[in-house]
Amino acid sequence: MARRDLSGAVDFSVLDRMTGGDDAISEEVLDLFVQQAALWSPMLDVRNEGWRDAVHTLRGAGAGIGAGELARLCQTAESSEKAVAPAALDHVRTALEIALSDVAAWRHELMLRGLRG
Repeated sequence: MARRDLSGAVDFSVLDRMTGGDDAISEEVLDLFVQQAALWSPMLDVRNEGWRDAVHTLRGAGAGIGAGELARLCQTAESSEKAVAPAALDHVRTALEIALSDVAAWRHELMLRGLRG
């Protein structure tokens, strides 16, 4: 994957501003995002008592890297009534998958830049 594989789900200029454009720090932040996604995504089910904690955490993690749509969908799910939350959580899972694909493509680009320079 490389930059051409980006869907636009993540605005990496947000990450660049936060990290000052430092590729090593960007890689570290993206790695933390991937870890958070792996940790919290299994809890995106209303049958799990911690589902609101999961979307809350993913909302902050997504916003921190520039995944605005993911953050917005997490906020919607977090404030949803339990009866309608399953549909909202489906949207969160989809947005998370797309954001993770963009993150993988960006991390690949960071790796290539490291090899070149």
